[in-house]
Amino acid sequence: MAALLLNFRNTIIVSFILALIFIVGYGMHGPDGFGMIFFQAVFRWMHVVFGILWIGLLYYFNFVQIRVMPNIPAELKPAVSKHIAPEALFWFRYAALATVIMGLILAGSLQYLGEALTLGFAGGFDAAADTKYSLLGAGMWLGLIMAFNVWFFIWPNQKIALGMVEADADAKAKAAKTATLFSRTNTLLSLPMLATMTMSQTIFG
Repeated sequence: MAALLLNFRNTIIVSFILALIFIVGYGMHGPDGFGMIFFQAVFRWMHVVFGILWIGLLYYFNFVQIRVMPNIPAELKPAVSKHIAPEALFWFRYAALATVIMGLILAGSLQYLGEALTLGFAGGFDAAADTKYSLLGAGMWLGLIMAFNVWFFIWPNQKIALGMVEADADAKAKAAKTATLFSRTNTLLSLPMLATMTMSQTIFG
């Protein structure tokens, strides 16, 4: 067991296999079998898994790395900037992309994508019927803005700040500040976004 758990790749493979067993179990014993409801459940699971990875890394950057970096001795900082940060940013940006894709697929399969993206105004607004789409749609737009920030502001500026793109010291400092501001913006938006995602499912089903 220790050999398994000390190998990250094998740990994830076994975790995925165990999850797959449960997923197949839901398909075999669920009311819809392996029909559309089953695949909606799979899309929701994938949306949550990628979302946890994305937001977890966002919180790692903001709760830990950005705050602690100024206190790290100069000779130790390259360990973070040259090795840890680029790896974390890889998973961070692709988890953001996958979260959005899975979320859009899920919303499309549940036939409320248009209603949510228009905040309930597609085909006219009825407060009794469409408020749930306004709330969920607001969260979806927050998520889309956050993913846009990841790919078009945080990642390009982090490449400069980390020295992955040729730049002078002033440009690196400016890029680091810009990346931090957009990362903090995403942190600010994350809690209201998560509130809509979790409460909409619980309150409205």
